[in-house]
Amino acid sequence: MSATGLVAVEIQDASGCEALPAEESIRTWARRALGDDARGELTIRIVSESESADLNSRYRHKQGPTNVLAFPGEAPAVAFAGGDLRPLGDLAICAQVVAREAEEQRKSLEAHWAHIVIHGVLHLQGYDHEADPQALVMEARERDLLAALGF
Repeated sequence: MSATGLVAVEIQDASGCEALPAEESIRTWARRALGDDARGELTIRIVSESESADLNSRYRHKQGPTNVLAFPGEAPAVAFAGGDLRPLGDLAICAQVVAREAEEQRKSLEAHWAHIVIHGVLHLQGYDHEADPQALVMEARERDLLAALGF
């Protein structure tokens, strides 16, 4: 966390999975993606496949679990003046899907977790990958952030 930014990151583990990155690593990845001037609160809930599938069905009308779902908060994830921290949003990350993808993509589990946390936080900031031009911008930002973190 920088001197100019303040981001409180709450982590909730409801996954039942033992192979998770350290909470401080998750916080570091999220804060890096938000940027130095970000202020607010972010909740990252690590979910099971069944909870992920339920959320994916309910909010995206898609079947099955997914790696990350992003639910933007009331305020954009940029610097703002004022006293209280405002919600930047919530991420629901499915530990089992992330582990499976890491194995399939032959990535380290930590590197894939960093990517998924950054990916989700970028969605909270309005980045998208539905259309090619948007995807190129989002992917470039992900690569830059991951490289700065040593991945």
